[in-house]
Amino acid sequence: MNYVVPFPAGGTTDILGRLIGQKLGPALDTTIVIDNRGGAGGSVGSEIAARAPADGYTMLGGTISSHAINVSLYPKLGYDPIKSFSPVALIGSNPVVLIVKADSPYKTLQDILQAAKAKPRTLSSASAGNGTSQHMTLELLAFKPGTQFIHVPYKGSGPAIQDVIGGQVDMMFDTTVVAGPHIQSGKLRAIAVSSAKRMESLPNVPTIAESDLPGFEVVSWQGIFVPAGVPRPIINRLHAEIMKILQTSEMQDRLKTLGMQSSSMTPEQVATFQKAEVEKWAKVIKAAGIKLE
Repeated sequence: MNYVVPFPAGGTTDILGRLIGQKLGPALDTTIVIDNRGGAGGSVGSEIAARAPADGYTMLGGTISSHAINVSLYPKLGYDPIKSFSPVALIGSNPVVLIVKADSPYKTLQDILQAAKAKPRTLSSASAGNGTSQHMTLELLAFKPGTQFIHVPYKGSGPAIQDVIGGQVDMMFDTTVVAGPHIQSGKLRAIAVSSAKRMESLPNVPTIAESDLPGFEVVSWQGIFVPAGVPRPIINRLHAEIMKILQTSEMQDRLKTLGMQSSSMTPEQVATFQKAEVEKWAKVIKAAGIKLE
């Protein structure tokens, strides 16, 4: 069975896909093969999955970028995030954290914003690609106070965060799934989180909202989709098995460690949630005048 991850190895979608795949394979009496197809904020892999046979043997790790944001950013997307897929499950959601190299001169969000206002388009920020939650959070951060950053898109979080650690890029927004271990090891410094409330895993890190940008909130999410046309009984079976995995104490503890809030949405509820997300981000992108270069 093929599990397409539309990002390179090492990112949130890849880590979750491997965690679930290890348990899902035995439950279905098959082998789950993780197929990393990074590029264009998750669009390349998503298009590949959309064109796969609707026989239930291909799943896709869909995200806020591939299945809610990209449709408003890319003029010629090779798939429709709603019509080309059927949702199976929402794994969970989590905020992103603004990170810098441990010895960076920037210690607070105000340090970063003041530097950006003094010299617009000098501070660089990495992302897992155009249209990802990392990119959108950066654009909102620039839009709110009216400043500019240099956006440096990569093919995934793995290579992007390594360049932040190495000092080639000034900063980055990413989930604690990827950034957490590097923060704990002391390689990265956490500046602020994008959630409305502080995270349990980072209690001493302020929210962007409490750092003089009230109302600021971005929450990333991860889901599992199959190509449109997959028979309903197959979707129901996949959903049931994935829910069993997500509800185990082992997985709950792992998700909590990763800073994720798990979900128990039905496929129908995921579909409703996704449509609302597509509409929400279309309005945000239009209002902020965000365009791909």
